[in-house]
Amino acid sequence: MPMQILWFRQDLRLSDQRALLAAVAAGPVLPVYILDDETPGLRPMGAASRWWLHHSLAALDASLRKRGNRLLLLRGPSAATLRALAASTGATRIHATTHYEPWWKAAQADLADLLTLHPGHTLADPASVTSGSGGRYRIFTPFWRALLNQMPPPDPLPAPQHIPATDGPDGDTLADWALLPTDPGWSTGFTAWQPGEKGAHRALKAWLPQVAGYETTRNLPSEAGTSRLSPHLHFGELSPATVWHAALDAAGKAAASFTRQLVWRDFGQGMIDTLPDSHWVPHRDAFARFPFRDAPADLRAWQRGRTGYPLVDAGMRQLWQSGWMHNRVRMVAASFLTKHLLIDWRRGEEWFWDTLLDADLGNNAMGWQWVMGSGVDSSPYNRIFAPVGQSEKFDAAGYIRRWVPELAPLSDTDIHAPWRAARPTAAYPAPIVDHAQARTRALSAYESIR
Repeated sequence: MPMQILWFRQDLRLSDQRALLAAVAAGPVLPVYILDDETPGLRPMGAASRWWLHHSLAALDASLRKRGNRLLLLRGPSAATLRALAASTGATRIHATTHYEPWWKAAQADLADLLTLHPGHTLADPASVTSGSGGRYRIFTPFWRALLNQMPPPDPLPAPQHIPATDGPDGDTLADWALLPTDPGWSTGFTAWQPGEKGAHRALKAWLPQVAGYETTRNLPSEAGTSRLSPHLHFGELSPATVWHAALDAAGKAAASFTRQLVWRDFGQGMIDTLPDSHWVPHRDAFARFPFRDAPADLRAWQRGRTGYPLVDAGMRQLWQSGWMHNRVRMVAASFLTKHLLIDWRRGEEWFWDTLLDADLGNNAMGWQWVMGSGVDSSPYNRIFAPVGQSEKFDAAGYIRRWVPELAPLSDTDIHAPWRAARPTAAYPAPIVDHAQARTRALSAYESIR
């Protein structure tokens, strides 16, 4: 039987992996992952994502070896490297999961004569979720309703017990790629995560008892009320279909609030499929004229969690130390950067891209444009999150104590706005901007582009 190449990207799993099953059915399989920092237009992974990738690839290789195969590691531009690999090994076909980032779409087009694409990265192909006239949705709610007509997704398929191997080049080692941070102190907090398919299924199992309460707990930073599955989904260690079915089995109709977030992820993939420059180009033309401030010191204070607003600082420190941030706090922190500080949303998007373990082009770009008000489906610009009000409303005192420990002695009342306390904490900075003044300035800036 002819040899088949299996091209892994953001689908680093063996279960519910349709490209793998098709390759196994057609002949012996050569699984390959290509570290591509060279394809024109490709956006290299950030440092936190590279940490995750290192450990996820190690786990994938171990799983392949248990089934009689191994993972070949190569480095270079994806399309050229795969074409050369096929020529040198005599492979007749390359199997891969469809991806929607613009650089992956370009590589898929370049390899069209050799490549068979398979579903699995989304609940449904975003191009199949269309209006009655056949157009693509740019507003989430009608997209969600239309996608529900295709649900449930197909049942997840088990991993093959044996994956027949074939000869191939030796390739690189993970150590050759130096994916781990050069400052090991930065990533010590990442060890709370377990990258890889086994860790993903363990995280899913731990989350399922809480699915029914997601609508109530998801906005409370002090509680473990969100799934924390986003890095596993981004790297494809879990298929979205697997998560969908597990959630429905665990909670039935009560899972709807959570499964809606899986649809939001599909919407983000559809957005970059139709608007591939979303991480850089505002969807609304007027925002190209927005009068952002060039304020490096303020940007640095935001990045390091030293703005003087405890909820913002707790989120930014959580991000730096753990590679992840609670979703409610992401919105507050992003609003603070773009509106309180009037700093370009793209500076925030770049910082998240480098420091988030779950950095995903679609979700990251869509989230920042949503907060900025520049997205095709976004919050109005004049919705400016009040960091103290958000902290009080969503009971963030415990969250702040964890991530801003110098404020831990303050009462539940004072901790949201420590400058109001009878004895302010000397180790914690005063607010770098006044909320009311910042709000007025932001609204004035917005009026200038209307």
